[in-house]
Amino acid sequence: MNFKRIFLVKCLLLLFPSVKSSNTSWIYKAVNETALLSITAPLVPSNTYQVIWYKGRQRLVQLKGSSTKYFVNKEQCRCAMLRNGTLQIQHLGKEDGGNYTVMVYQDGKLKAEENIMFFVQEPVPQPVLIFKCGNKNISVKCEAKQKAKDEVFIIELTQPNGKKIQKNETVLEWHGWNSGTFRCVTKNQVSEKRAEKVIKCPGKMDFYLILSIAGGAVLFVIFVICLIYCIIRKKAKRRGVYEEERAMHTLHVGCERGARELPQSPSKLPQSPSKPTPKQLRVQQRPLPPQPQEQPLPPRPQPRPRAHPRTPNLPRERP
Repeated sequence: MNFKRIFLVKCLLLLFPSVKSSNTSWIYKAVNETALLSITAPLVPSNTYQVIWYKGRQRLVQLKGSSTKYFVNKEQCRCAMLRNGTLQIQHLGKEDGGNYTVMVYQDGKLKAEENIMFFVQEPVPQPVLIFKCGNKNISVKCEAKQKAKDEVFIIELTQPNGKKIQKNETVLEWHGWNSGTFRCVTKNQVSEKRAEKVIKCPGKMDFYLILSIAGGAVLFVIFVICLIYCIIRKKAKRRGVYEEERAMHTLHVGCERGARELPQSPSKLPQSPSKPTPKQLRVQQRPLPPQPQEQPLPPRPQPRPRAHPRTPNLPRERP
């Protein structure tokens, strides 16, 4: 540890016990409003209690005990000192902004010192939301008119999908194809105004809706083509079966008809009596050659009967 630095700080506190560190705060107010610049340090008013307010290096007002002393024109300043040391400024104007300092003394010693950065701003103008439907996209313009000179504010445009665009300008433009609710906001430290509008261009549809409709149409066309193909194939199959059955039936009928119309053999045809020819007559009149007579066969010898019957063969007994 640095003991030399700690010892030096303690010595300074002993030599200058009344010196207090000062802090700075920031305050924003709108034009024509009333401002209250108060002291944040806890103080107990008494007869030895003294508060002095400064604007820059200009002393404004002093409160000592129960008496108040103004160092500027009260009506021009439009300021007043309250009993707790708060500085009140009415009907604020742009010229009232600046650096204010308050110093508090107790028994002639400085107890507190505070700095206030005071800003007076004009209220933001009302934004105007303008849109234009194009052939391929939508143009949206967020514009803030009647801007005061040297006035700074933020303009913000919120898209339907929640995305925001912020700029420190008076006009903000956006180009896209999203349709829905757009919000235009102008704001600063003291005021905020907005304008909303639902934008739907006639004849324009969402990209995903168009894509889904196109996809559905393609699927429907494919389904119809498949259905027609199945019907045609089924009809062709039925026609083929019918033609095959018809061909078989025609073949069967032709076979039966051919069988009925086949010519009969000459042996089965009826013979009509006809006159014999001279050659047939000569053959019939020619005497037949003598036929050899067949000799009778001798009789077959018969077996002689047996005098004694044959004894049957009996089965042998095993020893």
